[in-house]
Amino acid sequence: MTDLDDTDRRLLALLQDDAARSNQDLAAAAHVSPATCLRRVKRLVDEGYVLRRVALLAPDKLGPQLTAVVEVTLDRQGAEHLLAFQQRAVADAGVQQCYRVSAGPDFVLIVGVADMAAYNQLVERLFTQDANVRNVKSFFSVERAKFSTAIPV
Repeated sequence: MTDLDDTDRRLLALLQDDAARSNQDLAAAAHVSPATCLRRVKRLVDEGYVLRRVALLAPDKLGPQLTAVVEVTLDRQGAEHLLAFQQRAVADAGVQQCYRVSAGPDFVLIVGVADMAAYNQLVERLFTQDANVRNVKSFFSVERAKFSTAIPV
């Protein structure tokens, strides 16, 4: 992997802000030539700094969505039990983010579903049918004050 210089960091920050920019616009914003921009972005992608380019959708335009932050504690915390739950959680379409955490619950999930009925179906799939799930604590979002995918570069 290459050490990142100021130009690389500028390009990464600009891509995080709007990955749909044309190479011309990105180069101008980064104060480099289009050829340099293209070469640098290709290298950053090839070296794994850019995992993928996605569109962030406006949830309010797509209809109601229920967002929950869910703490999950397992009975048995052996590596195989943690991995088994993690694999099931990340495979579920309702789980948007999955974190294994310490000093508290075993996992924190960010869940996004259409409504409470869909949430109850997720609960049945992930928690109720798993004999190793000891405790589930859910917090339902009433307002999203901030949402960002940006990583400081």
